[in-house]
Formats: sequence, structure tokens, C-alpha cells
Amino acid sequence: MNLLTVSPSPHIRGNETTSGIMRDVLIALIPAAVASVIIFGFRTLAVIAVCVCSCAIFEWAFEKLTKRDTTIGDLSAAVTGVLLAYNLPVTIPLWQCVVGSFVAIVVIKQLFGGIGKNFANPAITARIFMFLAFTGTMSRYIIPRSPDAVTGATPLMIMQSGVGELPSALDLFLGNHGGVLGETCALALILGFAYLLIRRVIGWETPVIYVAVVFALTAAFGGNPVNAILSGGLLLGAIFMATDYVTAPMTFWGRFVFGAGCGVLTVIIRQFGSYPEGVSFSILIMNILTPYLNRLTAAKPFGGVK
Repeated sequence: MNLLTVSPSPHIRGNETTSGIMRDVLIALIPAAVASVIIFGFRTLAVIAVCVCSCAIFEWAFEKLTKRDTTIGDLSAAVTGVLLAYNLPVTIPLWQCVVGSFVAIVVIKQLFGGIGKNFANPAITARIFMFLAFTGTMSRYIIPRSPDAVTGATPLMIMQSGVGELPSALDLFLGNHGGVLGETCALALILGFAYLLIRRVIGWETPVIYVAVVFALTAAFGGNPVNAILSGGLLLGAIFMATDYVTAPMTFWGRFVFGAGCGVLTVIIRQFGSYPEGVSFSILIMNILTPYLNRLTAAKPFGGVK
């Protein structure tokens, strides 16, 4: 008994590090970046580069100003920058990318204490801010490979208005349609999802339940569930933002309910809201409910009192 070591939890530790997890997320995001360059051209790289660099600079500068330890080496700011870029159209003015990065890193992340303490996903929240602040430029969607960079409606806009020809399921799957940088090519996002599952960076619960609920409810409302899944930011949000370690529930049933809630809210907004897309708003709302989901679905300690 003299050799017994008493210490606070956690008692089981893994080899994962924040930088290692973020590196895997960045690798999983590469297929979508390649697809975006093929679909929208090389300006894609400029948008991504500005978002990533400005996120890293804002994080470094804020931490220096407040005399905190510098955390840009953990790559979380880079992940936020890429995800923010993936939520923007290719035509977005680059200075607006900098504004969005400031909101994501300084307002949403650092002012709440830094990594691990933000109440909402920084990229999602910054995207919503930019959509409300820069509605015109955030709604200019280029039709891929069109002459003179012609703008057009996204598949969700077409489905909501009933005006225009909806791309085929194959075009939706491969990304041959208008939209923001990271959401168009479903194939690239699914490849990233497979990588994250193989690396055990994320669990299957939230993305699968999220997509399944959207599929079922869209069919119940008389819509085309396949088109609903392949259109808009559903796969991007379900795979890369609804699974955020900080703002998503920690328990299995919490993640299950989180995904279901995101799915229900997304379909409600798409069906009855004034905006054709509801993924960002849905994830933000469920982010706010995450502490309650953790509390309600927490497992009882072994031997604990009922």
C-alpha cells in the first residue's frame, strides 16, 4: 500500500496532442482545397492563405498583447482559418477575410480565454457575422468554368425558389455547381471524413446522425433527400465543425442528441426560413446548448449515489 500513488484524474492518458489532432484535420481538409482550386481557380489559394495567415497573426498578436503563452504552434488557428475560408465564396474581397479572421480568433476565441474555452465554433460564428455584415459579397457565387466568371444561384437557392435548373446528383457530388469554396465537392469532404475516422480524430455519431436526420426530414417534407445532403454546407458542417472538440458534447449520447438537433434545425430553417441554408445557425444554436447536453447525458460514476 505504501507504493499506491494518489492523484487527480485523468488517470489514463493518450499520446494525442493538440497539434497532432489539428494536423490530421488539416490533412483531411486537403481534398476539399484541391477540389476548390479545380472548380473555382487559383484565387481559392489566395482566400485560404489570407484567412490562415490573418488568423495566426491575430492569435499571436493578441497573446503577446495580453502576455499569454503563444499557441499558434498548436495549429488550431490554421484550422480555423481554413474552415473560415471554406465558408466563403471565391469572389470575397480579401480585406473581408481579414475582418472575419479577427472575429473568429479575437472575439470568439481569445476573448473567451483561448483554445478550449470558446463557447462556439469560431469559423461558424465568423461566417454568420460576415453573412450579416457583408451580405452582397457573401452571396456572389461563381458558376464553375463559366465565361467571365458568371454568378448564379446555388442548388439550395434553386430548390427554395423553384426557379432554374437543379444540377444532377453527379454534379452535386463532384462539385460542379455554385457555392462557397469548401462545400461544393461532396466527394472531397467524404474522403476527409474517412481519414478522420481512420485516424480516430472524430467519432461517427454526430456527422452520421446529423445527415440521417436531414435525409429523413427532407423526405418527410416531400423534398429530395439526396439533393438536400449534397447541397449547401451540410457535409462540411457535419464533418468538420459539428465535431469540434471544444464546442460539441463529450458524451456519446450528447453527441447523438447534438447531431439530431443540428439536423432538425437545419431542415426547419431550409423549409420555413428566409435563408436557403441553415447549417451555420443550427450548429451555433447547438453549441450554446452543449453544456446542458453534457450535464444531462453524463454517466453516473461507478458506485456513485443515484
